[in-house]
Amino acid sequence: NLLNLSQPRLDDGTGPEIIGSLWVTQAQQRWASSLPMNTVVLFVPQQESWVVERMGRFHRILEPGLNFLIPILDKIRYVQSLKEIVIDVPEQSAVSLDNVTLQIDGVLYLRILDPFKASYGVEDPEYAVTQLAQTTMRSELGKLTLDKVFRERETLNTNIVHSINQASDDWGIRCLRYEIKDIHVPPRVKESMQMQVEAERKKRATVLESEGHKEAAINVAEGRKQAQILASEGQKTEQINKAAGEANAVLAKAEAKAKAIRLLSDALAEQNGNAAASLSVAEQYVSAFSNLAKESNTILLPSNSGDISGMVTQAMTIYGSLAKQSSKKLESVSPEWAMEKSEELVPPAQ
Repeated sequence: NLLNLSQPRLDDGTGPEIIGSLWVTQAQQRWASSLPMNTVVLFVPQQESWVVERMGRFHRILEPGLNFLIPILDKIRYVQSLKEIVIDVPEQSAVSLDNVTLQIDGVLYLRILDPFKASYGVEDPEYAVTQLAQTTMRSELGKLTLDKVFRERETLNTNIVHSINQASDDWGIRCLRYEIKDIHVPPRVKESMQMQVEAERKKRATVLESEGHKEAAINVAEGRKQAQILASEGQKTEQINKAAGEANAVLAKAEAKAKAIRLLSDALAEQNGNAAASLSVAEQYVSAFSNLAKESNTILLPSNSGDISGMVTQAMTIYGSLAKQSSKKLESVSPEWAMEKSEELVPPAQ
């Protein structure tokens, strides 16, 4: 049995002598102090409670400090320590929910809250709490599988403390916490657990490797997609810039032609403008005549190809007649159309 600090000394001398003796238990060794004698004036140490009986009946509990008792009538029967007590719960076997036999030991932390209940409610409070902890541990382990026993040790400890406190309220004892120290499993079960852990690690490694390949393929596809998008955007920008350049070139060419037409019109309107026009036509005729038979062997010539003055006079006559007809319509048409028409009237160089 565990040491009971509250065991009284019998008056006939047959009780256990515990002054300076060492009680050896399965879990621990603890020194026991003797029950103090009634010396009328007593000094109770801090964190201790002395239970006093008067003529065999409970009388009162002495608090720490100075106390007075009546000799012969009052006797100190129990001395309860109010400090936190640590008890090693011996190793025991328990069967889990999946029929695995386990060897488990633990540590129990408790404190006496009511010295009266601890003295008269149970014969040996510490032994009773230890037995209750063992039975509760077996009961709680029977509700869990082996895997949950290792994963939910904190929950298991909490449930054991709750169950112990429900039963120990009548004993004046409060279980503060319970901790499982070691869990021993059979060798075969331990080997199977190690194999399971290795298989789980290989599985995680395979999954991680496949995820790496997956992410790599996704990154490559995403890179190709972005490259195609950027290439198409580049082509689009190139086409837009090319179209804008061609449009600007067309506009610049049109503006140049319009400016040339305006200059030509101003020149024709000046004095001797017709003579200048005739000279220009003659130069173009000579230049065109000099290029004959250079690009093709087939040549179509007018009957009077050698009469340059006649050709110039004919061209100027046609220009004059067309200018008179078109001048009547210039007022009702747009300036752009007039410039295009004037360009058509000017014979190109051939």
